[in-house]
Amino acid sequence: MLDTLFWWLFSPFDYAFMRRALASCLVLSLTAPIIGVLLSLRGLSLMSEALSHAMLPGIAVAFTLVGFSLPLMMLGALMAGLVTVGLAGAISLCSGLREDAAMASLFLLAMAAGVMLISLSGSVLDLGHVLFGSVLAVDTATLLLVAASCSLVLVVLSVAYRSLVVESLDPLFLTLQGRHAGWTKALFMSLTVATLVVSFQTLGALMAAGLMLLPATAARYWSRRLETMLPLACGLAVLSSTLGLLLSYHLDLPAGPAIVLLAGGGYLISLLLGSHGGMLARRLSRPVPDETDGNASPSEPVFLCRVVDTGPRRRLLK
Repeated sequence: MLDTLFWWLFSPFDYAFMRRALASCLVLSLTAPIIGVLLSLRGLSLMSEALSHAMLPGIAVAFTLVGFSLPLMMLGALMAGLVTVGLAGAISLCSGLREDAAMASLFLLAMAAGVMLISLSGSVLDLGHVLFGSVLAVDTATLLLVAASCSLVLVVLSVAYRSLVVESLDPLFLTLQGRHAGWTKALFMSLTVATLVVSFQTLGALMAAGLMLLPATAARYWSRRLETMLPLACGLAVLSSTLGLLLSYHLDLPAGPAIVLLAGGGYLISLLLGSHGGMLARRLSRPVPDETDGNASPSEPVFLCRVVDTGPRRRLLK
């Protein structure tokens, strides 16, 4: 039994391509969920999904100009993401439209433009590779590029962490402290775009946000403290990545969707069993109505009160 378990867990990593895939997924798992937690604090979780789609025109233009060069395709995706963020902010300032609504409109246009560019160029670019990624095809150069990019994002996050958290919760307070909240937000959105660009090689443009959002939202069902949510989200991402690669190898499944589906399973378990807002915890925490009150609603708390006569006025005591 132990021999079988040991073989199931470790034999896939006898192959170099599996070790590279695991290393790239682990690097992303220690970076993307942190961005996801900060996005959820801002109420902008879906913006990462929009940005992951908005990268497609940059990838298509880079491939049309220079061919299949991963660094230049990542640069094109980065530029497309930053332009989309800038346009969404400009539309929000000029028209009063919410930034996430502007982003929703722009990413649809950007994705349609990307598909159109790829079709018109007559290139042999595999659209499925761009949309869904290919984590098992990560080579040494790509792994080093992913590791260096994620390390840079983590360094910037650690330096600007306090400002990013304060700006997420109270931008006005950050401004009163002498720091421009707009620049802090721009820095954070740039970090979000950079993380998504790094993720597209492994998980693809469509699912790059999966490893960012699902562990982050799942962690919120287990804690309300930021210093606890961050390691929980990263831990769930690491677990999803490792088990997803193992299932991909043993069951002949696509690796990217397997990783995202496992992260989604972790989210559903957290939704049901989480100690902070989970469905079971909410059910158990409901107050029990007074049995003597036949008209009491089970969903409403019942208070036992007594009236104390204090003379001209009566005082109600709970």
